[in-house]
Amino acid sequence: MSLESEIRVLKDERDAVLLAHNYQRPEVQDLADFVGDSLYLARKAREADRAVIVFAGVRFMAETAKILNPSRTVLLPDLGAGCGLADAITAEQLRRWKDDHPGALVVAYINTSADVKAEADVCCTSSNAVKIVEQLPSDREVLFLPDMFLGEFVRRKTGRKIHLWVGDCPVHAKLRPETLARARQEHPGALVVAHPECGCGSQVLPDVDRVLSTDGMVRFAEETRDPEVLVATEVGILHRMRRLNPTTRFEPLDAGAVCPYMKSIDLADVRDSLARLQHRIEVPIAIADRARRALERMVAA
Repeated sequence: MSLESEIRVLKDERDAVLLAHNYQRPEVQDLADFVGDSLYLARKAREADRAVIVFAGVRFMAETAKILNPSRTVLLPDLGAGCGLADAITAEQLRRWKDDHPGALVVAYINTSADVKAEADVCCTSSNAVKIVEQLPSDREVLFLPDMFLGEFVRRKTGRKIHLWVGDCPVHAKLRPETLARARQEHPGALVVAHPECGCGSQVLPDVDRVLSTDGMVRFAEETRDPEVLVATEVGILHRMRRLNPTTRFEPLDAGAVCPYMKSIDLADVRDSLARLQHRIEVPIAIADRARRALERMVAA
């Protein structure tokens, strides 16, 4: 029996749903019940009427699914699937930052650990960060963490007074002005879409054609009729964009934009996770209860 067939059988036996992020390996995406960005998958985790949630993504995503679905079993096929951006701030560092800015509202990007989310007023993803900040009381300062490039993008879009934590995604941070300039020389006339986490955002993003979240890129792929599009984000999303629109040539702005954490899960890991019900993600109740409030505000936005 093939791995794909084993996984399908095990999903039925375990009453499981398989969620995969847009950056996962193509073969994992192809077998998933739902593929999308962090916000979409958080919503699908709540909607899916299954006893077990297998999250092909990184740890903070599985934690989010567990916080929003405390009575269900949440599995992460590889416990080593972390996130360099989520590691950029700890709960203790956030508490000290809050002490320096009494009265400020804390907006935590979903790429954070559960204990950091517990210290936040609201969470966001790249697809709704601007909307969430716009909804906050205008007389309050905002602490945005941990991605400074996304935070700078939100600050420019909203005109709000926002203090930025100095953190970044190692993969997106390498997509810099010189990367964009070289790609434009090599692909004259190609449209460029970029994720707001891209490095030196204040320099790069004004020079691209569209700034889009991963979910926005997927919707753009369905709609565009451009002959060639350069995509500035982790290369895993290209698989889905190409499947949705085979007539447009989607190319990476940088073929080296690969997240090792997102690529750490393969089909054998998914099979073993279902067969052995490993690795179970648990979040302490006290942390989960506080983080849930911030996440529910994100999901509702």
